[in-house]
Amino acid sequence: MKKFLMITPLVAMLAACGTTDVYQKRADSERERQERYVERSLDKAPKWMFELPSSTNAVFENGTAVSGDWMMADAKAKASAYGKICMAAGGTASQMTKIYRTDSENTSTEFSEQAIRSSCKEVDLTGVEIKEIKRISEGTRFRTYVLVALPTGDANLLRKMKDAQAQRELAAKRAPEAFKELN
Repeated sequence: MKKFLMITPLVAMLAACGTTDVYQKRADSERERQERYVERSLDKAPKWMFELPSSTNAVFENGTAVSGDWMMADAKAKASAYGKICMAAGGTASQMTKIYRTDSENTSTEFSEQAIRSSCKEVDLTGVEIKEIKRISEGTRFRTYVLVALPTGDANLLRKMKDAQAQRELAAKRAPEAFKELN
């Protein structure tokens, strides 16, 4: 009986620490679900998301994105990777970030917005290729991981063909002018 009397207050104290508020439980459950998605996206990420391959004949970059639409997740991940490869190859970007944060005694709230404009006018990305792509589900959404490569020098066959075509077009344009100079 003494044990019962000693344990009862302890159980009551522990029960008081737990919540019976159904909405708090729902909020806690949602937070835990989001944490699991983040952990899963890190656990399922391919090795090349953390450590890019290296090569003397190519530049590699990666990207990831999430969307409720499979193709949109793919498109956003590719855009991210292409933007990064553009920057690695000497392109430019303008970026604007707005962050508003308010703190109170019990909570912090943050609103952030980011707009990025990448421009690859100075960089020819001809020959960039998707090396690997991986998709996972995050609840009702899709996460895409993508690895892209831009071959350099002689390894970039498409760029070599494009440059050769430009040379042929220039030669065809200049030939009549060159013969005019001879007359």
